Parts: sequence; C-alpha cells; structure tokens
Amino acid sequence: MGLSKWEEDLLKNADAVIDKSPMEDLYAGVFFNQNRKKYWIDKATFGNCFMVFARDFTVSWGSDKRYWDWPSIKETSEVFIDVAELLMVCWLAVESKFDTANLTAGMNYEVVFVMMIKEKSRGWNAPVTFTLILPNGNKQEHEESLLKKPRSQWFEIQVGEFMVEPKNDGIIEFSLTKSKENWKTGLVFKGVVIRPKK
Repeated sequence: MGLSKWEEDLLKNADAVIDKSPMEDLYAGVFFNQNRKKYWIDKATFGNCFMVFARDFTVSWGSDKRYWDWPSIKETSEVFIDVAELLMVCWLAVESKFDTANLTAGMNYEVVFVMMIKEKSRGWNAPVTFTLILPNGNKQEHEESLLKKPRSQWFEIQVGEFMVEPKNDGIIEFSLTKSKENWKTGLVFKGVVIRPKK
C-alpha cells in the first residue's frame, strides 16, 4: 500500500527523522507538532488514528503553577510527552478540537479521553461531564464518575462516536468539565485518542 500525498507531507513534518520504511513508521506512530500530536494507521482497519496530547488542549488555569503541573513522561523509548497534572482547582475545564478531514472517510470513529487518578486525590464525589460537538452542531454529552476508577494507572473514557461522512466534515470539539462544587486534586490528563471504533 503506497502513501498518499497527505501522509508523505506528514512524514516530512514529523518531529523525528524517519529512518525505517514509511509504512512501518505509520503503523508504529509518528509524532508531530512538537510532540503534541501522534498519528498512526490502525492495522486492523487501515484507518487513520490520532492522539491529541494534553499540551494541545486549552486547560483552565493551566499556566498557573499553583494549580497545574506539566511533567514529562516517556511515551516511547525515544519520545517524551507532557501530561497535565491537577494540583488543585475548583473549576475544571480542558478542551480541544480536531479536523475530521484527517480521518478515514466512511469509518465510524470514537473519541476517548486518557487519564489517571492518583492515590492521593480528592474532590471526585460528583461526576464529571464529557462532551463531543460534531461539525453539524450535534452534541454528545454524558456524565461519568471518576471515584471508582483504578488509582495510579491510565484508563480510558469514551466521549462519543461519529461516522466520517460529508455531514460531519469539519471541526469536532471535545471537552472535560467539572463544576465549582469543591476543590479537586490528583487528576493526570494525557490526552484524547481519535480512532476507528471496532
């Protein structure tokens, strides 16, 4: 299977020099935008997949070191990415967007948040709200409790899903929000995966 012009351009703009065969790199994953995004091809569906890392999100109070820390973690043997670690906030809001033109037409996609709750955490008694807004304005929203999620290990929460077709051509928006009810600590946010739903 040959590369499309879009894939060739992406490889040219990758953060690291491509030294293997292009298809091997695309299956393994290519980082770009200063390790703020990752692109790969799913071997089962041959669909385009993306991870939008925390640094590519708007995080309320994210630049204030009293409220958030941005440690680097090892994503691969050679690549480190920044994650957003919540030290303390009342109002929680992280949001980003993505252009569906980069996805594979005709496939059903899911949007999944990747996060962790540390052992020492508090303020998660009430559920948080996950939202996905499609280009046509349709909104998928649900609340989910983080209280019983496993501690100190990554877990995934699906925000929503959609079919890549002309009516959904454009920008999708996704967010995680929590009201000002109480102070919250101990959340580590890695990013969002956009991938074909199997």
